[in-house]
Amino acid sequence: MIIPDHEIKKLIKEGKLIVEPIENPENQIQSAWIELRLGSEFRVFRYTTEPFIDSKNPKEYTTLYKTDGEPFVLHPKEFVLGITHEKIKIPSDHAAYVDGRSSLGRLGVTAHITSGWVDPGFDGRLVLEISNLGKMPVTIYPGMKICKLVIFRLTSPAELPYNKRKNAKYYQQNRVTESKIFEETDF
Repeated sequence: MIIPDHEIKKLIKEGKLIVEPIENPENQIQSAWIELRLGSEFRVFRYTTEPFIDSKNPKEYTTLYKTDGEPFVLHPKEFVLGITHEKIKIPSDHAAYVDGRSSLGRLGVTAHITSGWVDPGFDGRLVLEISNLGKMPVTIYPGMKICKLVIFRLTSPAELPYNKRKNAKYYQQNRVTESKIFEETDF
């Protein structure tokens, strides 16, 4: 079940749900979600002479850019990894979902392409898969609202939340983290 604003505020006040920093709760906590802001780090895919990305090969294909608060120009058809300004911690009896904002979608910008699910027990900043599907460059700004975080209550706490899993690849990520699919041993 999706929880409403007053339950979100209660979980935050009790320290069960951590979303920090929230500098303007009245503006960021909406009726059934929390608006998260864009951080100031991006990973941009480099042009390369290699014909493809091999998901089993841990080569680095991106360059880290720190904007120091300056705007970032997202060019048409460009795909970058970004990160939320806020660090979040989801309790083991809740989960969350990241969704884009309609106002950015109307500019052709997606904030999160796939895997919007946030596991019970997740702790860290969310890496966003940002793309400009439009025909014009779009400037995005660190600190701007980039996505919404919808919180779900589970019927009971997860038996093995993300923070207790041995293979929690992105647990406590605080930087823009590239794919770690090569760490998976089951393919």
